[in-house]
Amino acid sequence: MNDEKVERLLLNYKTLEEFKRFKEYGNQELSMLEDLQSNIVENDSESPFYGIYYGGTLIARMSLYKVDKKYDKYFEPTHDYLELWKLEVLPHYRGKGYGKKLVDFAKDKRLPIKTNPRVNSHGFWEKMGFQKAKYEMERDFGQNPLLWLPEGINERVSN
Repeated sequence: MNDEKVERLLLNYKTLEEFKRFKEYGNQELSMLEDLQSNIVENDSESPFYGIYYGGTLIARMSLYKVDKKYDKYFEPTHDYLELWKLEVLPHYRGKGYGKKLVDFAKDKRLPIKTNPRVNSHGFWEKMGFQKAKYEMERDFGQNPLLWLPEGINERVSN
């Protein structure tokens, strides 16, 4: 891994074509094609998609959404937080630190992070410092969220 950096992906048809490469590798439940297609407006639109390019090819990507604290049911004190979704690295590039680079990019925002791990990725998230949220049926709706807590933020405990 050289000096590849995380960058915001443009909402355009070039990015749409690059996303199709990920879908070809499976993980259809992680595909962001539908999200991207519904968000294409202009090249300079505010995009929730971030990625890493290697040699001009998109090799890793994620969705990162900022959630207003008025919707926070996870953190104490109540806080704006990030939802990290659909992190995926193309198979040939896995195990080379690109997923970690995306997660570190999100952590650098210094906001708490919530994610819902998929595809046997719990070990990766634990290495990244995420912890399993205490499951609450009404809040989590069958998901098993993992949380990253920056200094001064704790997981909210229900009464």
